[in-house]
Amino acid sequence: MATTARSFVQLVACLATLLTTGCATPGRTTMDDPWRPMNRGTYAFNDTLDRYALKPAAKGYKAITPSWLRTRLGQFFLNLGYPATMVNQLLQGKPVLFAQDTGRFITNSTLGLGGFFDVADRMGMPAHEEDFGQTLAVWGVPSGPYFVLPFYGPSTARDAPGRVVGWFMSIPRYLDVPPAVDYGLKGLEAIDTRASLLSSEATLESAYDRYGVMRDAWLQRREYVIFDGAPPEEALELEDEEMPDGGAANDAADSPSPAP
Repeated sequence: MATTARSFVQLVACLATLLTTGCATPGRTTMDDPWRPMNRGTYAFNDTLDRYALKPAAKGYKAITPSWLRTRLGQFFLNLGYPATMVNQLLQGKPVLFAQDTGRFITNSTLGLGGFFDVADRMGMPAHEEDFGQTLAVWGVPSGPYFVLPFYGPSTARDAPGRVVGWFMSIPRYLDVPPAVDYGLKGLEAIDTRASLLSSEATLESAYDRYGVMRDAWLQRREYVIFDGAPPEEALELEDEEMPDGGAANDAADSPSPAP
């Protein structure tokens, strides 16, 4: 019991230090991809699942659902996951943003009817997004190798465990709702998110190596959000060139041949 109490006191002290003095230098996101063969296999599995299940469902959803309703549902799902953003802002030592986004969440959950209407945005409270992987980065944890997760897609060794923590922060987990409703919401959210990406996949479809394009774009975007839109000037591609296993050059070697 004494050990538990001591650990709790240390955690509180750590959080207090974060809130008063700021966080460590964020851990950089690298282009290191030593698990490339396994990642390519997982990517192929996810791509097949998307092509034959998720993408057709998203197209059908988009065809029968009015754009205004898709917008409302997207805002609802964003608001549903907002407590995770708020908790991670607190863990990252961003008390001002935490207070602002707490107000945003309360406003949209009440005046916005559960988040279906983004009233807070019209009141000058823009949306933010934080997750536990970003929190670990802010605490100075390096990204580790690139890692493709089944069903979820691009990640890193640092970000993958954060998805589990994010699950514990989700609102439906703490609501007394039937499992069918919970899974139904998750499925609808996945389809709604996929439908929102239909119009932006032309570049990926025309790429010679879709795996490489997806990886590079995701890692660069990840670096951007971790540093709140102001990443260091050093380009991630330089780190890729310096990889001991040959980096991008090896990617070309194990890339699938173009379709005839």
